[in-house]
Amino acid sequence: NAVPLKFYTEYHRAMEEKVSVRFEEYFPPLDTWFDVSAYPSEEGLTAFFKNINERKVAEFELRKSEKTLKKMHKNLEKHARDLSMSNAELEQFAYVASHDLQEPLRMVTSFLTQLDKKYGEVLDEKGKLYINFAVDGAKRMRQIILDLLEFSRVGRTESDKQDIDINELIEDIKVLYRKQLQEKDATINKQNLPIIHAHKTPLRQVFQNIIGNALKYSNIAKELPKVTITAEEGITHWEFRIADNGIGIEAEYFDKIFVIFQRLHNKDEYGGTGMGLAVAKKIIENMDGNIWLTSTYGEGTTFYFTLPK
Repeated sequence: NAVPLKFYTEYHRAMEEKVSVRFEEYFPPLDTWFDVSAYPSEEGLTAFFKNINERKVAEFELRKSEKTLKKMHKNLEKHARDLSMSNAELEQFAYVASHDLQEPLRMVTSFLTQLDKKYGEVLDEKGKLYINFAVDGAKRMRQIILDLLEFSRVGRTESDKQDIDINELIEDIKVLYRKQLQEKDATINKQNLPIIHAHKTPLRQVFQNIIGNALKYSNIAKELPKVTITAEEGITHWEFRIADNGIGIEAEYFDKIFVIFQRLHNKDEYGGTGMGLAVAKKIIENMDGNIWLTSTYGEGTTFYFTLPK
């Protein structure tokens, strides 16, 4: 292994110009980086060597890290551009879903209804049944489109955050579900609910969807429906609990119920498209919270979710 030329050139310059020199150089025979200080004297040249291997290795690693960070930054910028395009496409989908897709369904429903009115006397019971199936399918498709539209809009609110009294929010929801509460002789109780600083509309959706499910999947044959809403204060979050005494959920379906359009029951037993809990989960996670549940099949379910204080 040859000694690098830099050693000789720097030593020669120190002797010729009578000046001190300092430089860093790698010395292959010892596989070591040195910090070299040299200055001329009457005896010739005096040189000091300091092993700087650790620092040089750290510098090399730092350069690698900087290159990696630059690459990550470029990738992040690309992902941001892709996300922006994706959001634009999502907005376009929302427009199509709210206008273009619903119009053909309205037309189908309208013509089927007219067909039933005009030719109802000619059609036999099976023909009328087919028309009813078609109309019901069109209505369900429209509801699915509306639910997808709602799901796509989660997280894109233009309203400002405000202080929301959850007690008042629950009272508003009780008015909304007044008919179901009266028909099932159900009760909604609340205890120690706080004031949350958040967007009101999505927060209302969370409570409304979970409470709505509790009323829908009640177990009237066993006992009158009862929903209890409580909250517990943590260091950084509030933990809410919405407990019911309904039909319950088997443990194997705990994750499935948060997936869009996942239903555990036939539509003839319980209505809906299976979107409510998926929307609630997306809203809560967008608010930096979490949602989970415990349940005993046949006895009831408790939903838990956290929201930042």
